[in-house]
Amino acid sequence: MLKVNEIFYSIQGESTYAGERSVFVRLTGCNLRCTYCDTEYAFYDGEEFSVDAIIEKVKSYNCNLVEITGGEPLLQKEVYKLMNRLCDSGFTVLLETSGSLSIENVDERVINILDFKTPSSKMEKKNDFKNVDFLKPIDEVKFVIGSRLDYDWSKRILKKYRLNKKVKILFSSVFGKIEDEELVNWILKDNLNVRYQLQMQKYIWEPDKHGV
Repeated sequence: MLKVNEIFYSIQGESTYAGERSVFVRLTGCNLRCTYCDTEYAFYDGEEFSVDAIIEKVKSYNCNLVEITGGEPLLQKEVYKLMNRLCDSGFTVLLETSGSLSIENVDERVINILDFKTPSSKMEKKNDFKNVDFLKPIDEVKFVIGSRLDYDWSKRILKKYRLNKKVKILFSSVFGKIEDEELVNWILKDNLNVRYQLQMQKYIWEPDKHGV
């Protein structure tokens, strides 16, 4: 059984899949408390679902792209069975996870979107950079940036772990904390080989709207 906060059908707001139709399975629980978290409602609230029930619900939307998110989905051990079963059923599976828990045992068919925590999150010390060794070319690494300090830190991490040679890199701004134009200008000035992304869902719907 898995404790599920919500299952919904929307479009991808982030990653290289931004704009595509997707089913989201948001699991309950998180081991981090980031200052800029926008899904605190997923820390505790949820209902118990079997893996079969989740897959049945996902199939009802007739959409091939599925994202497993949270909270922190890897806290629940049954999530590995869920991801394996979804891959076996032919779905393209994205896993949105922080850099705090190991992705070593995640099915190789799953696309990891690894969110290393920047200093302004106050969770920087929770990053497990051993995860870099388990990244695959299909995976993506995300940095959420709320200050110049975050930006400079992210650049150092990119260089230290040679991330540009391993995966696609995503930079996004903390919504309402830093201007998009400012961060984009830093990227352009430094000729940084990253993909800038907006949280599209916050521009399409109200920023605090759930289930989108």
